[in-house]
Order: sequence, then structure tokens, then C-alpha cells
Amino acid sequence: MIKPTRKGQQLAALLKHEGISHPRVLEVIASTPRELFIPDALKHKAYENNALPIGQGQTISQPYTVAKMTELLLGQKNHGQTVLEIGTGSGYQTAILAQLFNKVYTVERIKALQFQAKRKMNQLDLHNVHMKHGDGWEGWKSKAPFDAIIVTAAASTLPEALPAQLSNEGTLVLPVGEKQQQLKHIRLEQGEWMEQTIETVKFVPLIAGALS
Repeated sequence: MIKPTRKGQQLAALLKHEGISHPRVLEVIASTPRELFIPDALKHKAYENNALPIGQGQTISQPYTVAKMTELLLGQKNHGQTVLEIGTGSGYQTAILAQLFNKVYTVERIKALQFQAKRKMNQLDLHNVHMKHGDGWEGWKSKAPFDAIIVTAAASTLPEALPAQLSNEGTLVLPVGEKQQQLKHIRLEQGEWMEQTIETVKFVPLIAGALS
């Protein structure tokens, strides 16, 4: 169990003020050391509510966005079973999910980022994370179905492979769009798709293919 820090608790309090209400999400935000996932030169900004560059043209998402997307995945439940993350990136969102879901499957197209994120999971003693180097547009079919899927880069359109990998009553949260991006919350309820637009967001693009 990772213990909360003073700065983490201050960040959680800020996010609560911004509208994040799920108690477990706020607990995990308070206890996850965000500075671990940020380049040394930017560690002093770790607990600001901003996205930050992590190299390779990628960013670590704004804490509010991480918390909001996680809250949407969980809904009213206190925990989930299996979640698929598209875009491991720094590993910060992965670490948040690993403390809330029984199993986390995460796909990253940039090998160097995947390697760094794996080291950080080990540092935090989070051993329920399964990583794959691959194309996020394809999901992870062999491990499906998932109770929840989160995409941490903006797809120009909804990737066709992902909804098919959800379990019944599963939840998909992702940003969709190019210049204008909207955070979408998509649920499969009794065989019917329910889609809700949450808010305007800004993410790096979800690019097809994988880099070594």
C-alpha cells in the first residue's frame, strides 16, 4: 500500500474542489508519487494541475484529466476487475489504475516509454500490470473482454477494434477528435451502446503502428 504524501493530499484536495468526487480515486491520487513519472528538470512542477512533457513527443496528462477519466471508468463501483489502457506513456495513469483494478493491461507504441514505465511499476511494487509493445488502435484482443478501456491519446475517430473488446456493461473512456477533441464516455448496456460527451480536452494524437 503506497502511503499518501502532503503534496499528494494537497493535489487531491484541489481535484476534489474541481469536481472529482470518487473517494478511492482521490485516495490513490494522494498516494501516487507523480514526480516519479516526470523528467528531473520538471519535478518541481509534479503536483501542479498541468500536463507536462515526458520526451518522445509525449506528455503526462493533467492530474484532473487522469482523475476524471478514472472516475468515469469506475462509475459507482469501488473497484473493477480488468482494464485495458491504450497509451502507457509515463506510466502515471497506469499506476493509478493498478491500485483500483485487479488487472491492468496496457499497450504502448514507443518501446523506450514502455521500458521506463515497467521500471516504475516495479519501484512502486505494482505487480498486477501486464504490458505490451504494439499498436493501440488494435487493442489487446487475446486478453479481452475487459470491464473497462481507457485511451490516453486522441483518436481521430473511435477505433473499431476497441468496443468489441468490452465485456457486457463495460465502459470505454477516450478523447476523440483532431484539433477539437471531446472526452467520450461509452457504455455497453444490455447490448446497446450509450455515448456521452463529457468535456473538451487536449491530448497528443493516437498514432497507428509501433516504434522500436
